[in-house]
Amino acid sequence: MIQHSSPDERRPANDGPKAAARNRTALVVAAREVFSAGGLDAPLSAIARRAGVGQGVLYRHFPDRGALVTAVLEENVRQIEQAAAVDGATLAGVLGVLTWHAVESAAFIGLMHADEAGGRSGIRAHASMLSERVERSLRGRLPDGHRLGAADDLMLAVAMVTGAVTGPTREERERRALAAWRLLGVEVGPVRPYEG
Repeated sequence: MIQHSSPDERRPANDGPKAAARNRTALVVAAREVFSAGGLDAPLSAIARRAGVGQGVLYRHFPDRGALVTAVLEENVRQIEQAAAVDGATLAGVLGVLTWHAVESAAFIGLMHADEAGGRSGIRAHASMLSERVERSLRGRLPDGHRLGAADDLMLAVAMVTGAVTGPTREERERRALAAWRLLGVEVGPVRPYEG
């Protein structure tokens, strides 16, 4: 027997492009969380589950792991650039955003150590370019005569701090990052994402 739905039983509306954009955003957020907990080799199926979508949706947006890692990195770097572009932004404030991304994202830590990303589907060249964008954003807010102004000191300090971001909890990773900045004698603003 065929059952017909009554006019009161409507199918949910297909959001089309809105759903696609929402799914992509959910996948990037989920990837940041899963990579943070399980590293860059965490199962993609775990990311799809965390985002509340099927693996087919994941692969429609990101054909491979490299594309997904790149999307997470792009979002991290974009937020740092936006924080640095705000009128009156300070180095401490931008470092707070950078530190938040380091604490939240294993992929971002990999970016700050681009040499380690070498074997990952062409991520190395892209990671190097993204790292340069981070450096430009930070240097744009670096006051004259700052202790990190010489040659490679700024990005060496960032690499040292991101290397210290370890620990089983978010709180422990943040505590270690802030301790590393303090040991370097560098002021850091509130550790939070950029919210334009």
